Amino acid sequence: MQLSTQDLYLLSQCAISAALQAGQVIANFDRKNLIVNSKQAGKSRASQVVTEVDHLCQAVILQNLLPSCAIYDLALLTEESPDDGNRLQKDYFWCIDPLDGTLPFIEGVSGYSVVIALVSKTSVPMIGVIYDPIKKTLYYAIKGAGVFKNGKPWQVTQITDNAPLTFIFDRSFSKHPHYQTVVADIKIIAKNLNYNGVKFSQHGGGAMNACWVLENAPACYFKFPSQHLGGGALWDFSASACLFNEMEQAVVSDIHGQALDLNRADSTFMNHRGILYSSDKKLATLIKALYQKLR
Repeated sequence: MQLSTQDLYLLSQCAISAALQAGQVIANFDRKNLIVNSKQAGKSRASQVVTEVDHLCQAVILQNLLPSCAIYDLALLTEESPDDGNRLQKDYFWCIDPLDGTLPFIEGVSGYSVVIALVSKTSVPMIGVIYDPIKKTLYYAIKGAGVFKNGKPWQVTQITDNAPLTFIFDRSFSKHPHYQTVVADIKIIAKNLNYNGVKFSQHGGGAMNACWVLENAPACYFKFPSQHLGGGALWDFSASACLFNEMEQAVVSDIHGQALDLNRADSTFMNHRGILYSSDKKLATLIKALYQKLR
């Protein structure tokens, strides 16, 4: 079935309610009782850690969203449950990370969030909801209806004179063989675009990293392709892709400039084509060129 504008609005309200309730679970959890477990996932520690809070948040979210799966014939993909493959059969699927940025959560630093997206079988993000329980900030977008921050329409803040370029990356990227070269090239890009130096950030989960690109323009966040499974997962980037698609200036793509493959058939990982988030088109073009030079 094809979802109408009204359907998408109603489903977005379900997702927002689920995200806010999961955020309350996170905010109210007593960290003295936190037990950290491991799971088989990507290569990085960030993808391998899991806590009781991840599962508690997932339970709350599913309680809210499962009725919509029956009503609208939606599939479901969530980080803490096996992929049943229905996302490849149904017209749309919920794509959920109940606690994105589990590692920052464990460490007690910012960068974690609740992430819910609705994605079409053809890989188009229709709804994106990201809730930051630390700042109590709710970001959401509906395809064709714009982006909202705490209920108000939102766009990338106008770049001011003498602003630094914020370079956001995963902490595992600091071990990449091209890391030092990339840092040097980012500094050159900042200088050529007349930015006031470079600020570095490397502690957030994928969803908040993307939001920080929008909050700290000029800014960028990217991951290079890899042969190893990892590079984040569908649930890390689907919601933020919806936000960026509804932004006038911002850019989201794979590292080659193509739309993100948000319903990859052979895996839930995003290592195959990399990701790129940029606060503006000119910066995105230069980052794509940087990657091509390194190949």
